[in-house]
Amino acid sequence: MEVRKAEAADAESLAELRVKLWPDAPPAELRAEADALLGGRSQSGLPEAAFLAEADGRIVGFIEVGLRSHADGCDPRHPVGFLEGWYVEPTLRRRGIGAALVKAAEQWSRAQGCREMASDTWIDHEDSQRAHAALGFEVVDRCVHFRKSLCQ
Repeated sequence: MEVRKAEAADAESLAELRVKLWPDAPPAELRAEADALLGGRSQSGLPEAAFLAEADGRIVGFIEVGLRSHADGCDPRHPVGFLEGWYVEPTLRRRGIGAALVKAAEQWSRAQGCREMASDTWIDHEDSQRAHAALGFEVVDRCVHFRKSLCQ
């Protein structure tokens, strides 16, 4: 297994994995975002990167990391590396691939001057929470979001 920085030629492979991570999002939108990311057109205006995991000649996972000016629970005096998306094919999980991807994101973040990494996941994604905890992340907040329509 090898982890490497994604390049423009990887856009289709990255887009396919992004659809698996975010199945409710429009595939064309996920593809456009992958093209922008790999083409150096950051949506946030801050640096970001994607890394791919390859095993047996095929791409089996990815991680997207971006620079943020702040993140919950992190020192506001320093920029933060933020895991924007992280996915490994289900049949290949618990083999160190996710850890290798996070390590690549951490190295990239350090090179950007970051002292901390941050991430988030849905409250009911227990596998993701366990994976984060296993790699040294700690919970800093839990939040329940509400909405109420004002239209009759």
